[in-house]
Amino acid sequence: MSLSIKAQTLVELEKKYGAQNYAPLPVVLSRGLGAKVWDVDGKEYLDFLSAYSAVNQGHCHPKIIKALTDQAAKLTLTSRAFYNDQLGPYEKWICNVFGYERLLPANSGVEAVETAIKLTRKWGYEVKKIPQDQAKIIVVEGNFHGRTLGVISASTDPDSRTNFGPLMPGFQVIPYNDILMLEIALRDPHVAGFLVEPIQGEAGVKVPDVGYLRRAYDLCKRSNVLFVADEVQTGLARTGRMFACDYESVKPDVLIVGKALSGGVLPVSGVFASHEIMLTIKPGQHGSTFGGNPLACVVARAAIEVIIEEHLIERAAKLGEIFRAELKSLNSPIVKEVRGKGLLNAVEIIPHGKNAKGELKTAYDLCHELLDLGVLAKQTHTHTIRFAPPLVISDEDLELGLKAIKSVLTQL
Repeated sequence: MSLSIKAQTLVELEKKYGAQNYAPLPVVLSRGLGAKVWDVDGKEYLDFLSAYSAVNQGHCHPKIIKALTDQAAKLTLTSRAFYNDQLGPYEKWICNVFGYERLLPANSGVEAVETAIKLTRKWGYEVKKIPQDQAKIIVVEGNFHGRTLGVISASTDPDSRTNFGPLMPGFQVIPYNDILMLEIALRDPHVAGFLVEPIQGEAGVKVPDVGYLRRAYDLCKRSNVLFVADEVQTGLARTGRMFACDYESVKPDVLIVGKALSGGVLPVSGVFASHEIMLTIKPGQHGSTFGGNPLACVVARAAIEVIIEEHLIERAAKLGEIFRAELKSLNSPIVKEVRGKGLLNAVEIIPHGKNAKGELKTAYDLCHELLDLGVLAKQTHTHTIRFAPPLVISDEDLELGLKAIKSVLTQL
């Protein structure tokens, strides 16, 4: 896809003045509404990525934007040096909605993950009485919890880890979806927590076996270990439940939420836990200037209300079934597997055909072809495309997107 002079100029500015830590598809977006976005030249696209599931409620949802603008005209930030009139009511409301006793508000998803790690260690030392500096957190292969130094210390992705050391100790990596290895790892009395994505998004929408989460949770309870769920990408209706853990009636001891907590309007995240866990952290031991700011509070409440009022949980479940059934019925020779829950799905392809460089086509090449057809999606790893449209997408637009995807996947 060739860019216009206007779009190319904007791309070159990023290349000249920005860090080169991303490889975006060649499209420059300037406007969005619902499940659609438009580039700087006015071309319309169906968004099948939703900013990595941050825009579950659709782009620029009017209720969320109104909450943003109304509050922005009154008060945006006080820091936590003072109380504000939005934080307490928001904390009470959202704790009641999600069934938790306390919330620690934060900004980005990875900040919330780091907070959960600190909280888990603090609980390990002060409640479980693990010897000082001996606490361990079990993580799984293929995990993605962000890219801060602490979090990449738990990663198995070479790109995330290489030449960023020395890395932080205290993590034990076991295979994902392997209950036996978890049971063995939990025999260590120094384990404070088990940190896991209920569905691995960045790894390629890897869905564990039925019963894995429930069995893992029960094992953690038996071993006096915290079950810590990273639902930054899978949470807030994306998988056809409010949280992916709900599929197995698992209530994590520590729940991490972000992305769609603001409907894509602001960086807003949070960590939920019980009194016992949360109150191990005392004043001065953890904080954030922007965490719990009044603007974030009203936006997050509006974002959750949209999910509830517009029945987006049920919609994600229904449309997800349609999406997977349609793609599985293709019987395409280039499709290895279709997997997912709700509207978090992935297609893993078998290398086929040749691209312009004469190399076997990858998922990245297919994303370029989808771009030409007016559908935005992004590869994860070499041969997997992740599809996650806004949950407000209409039946007609889902079908249009499916038509384009089928066209690309049935080529030989």
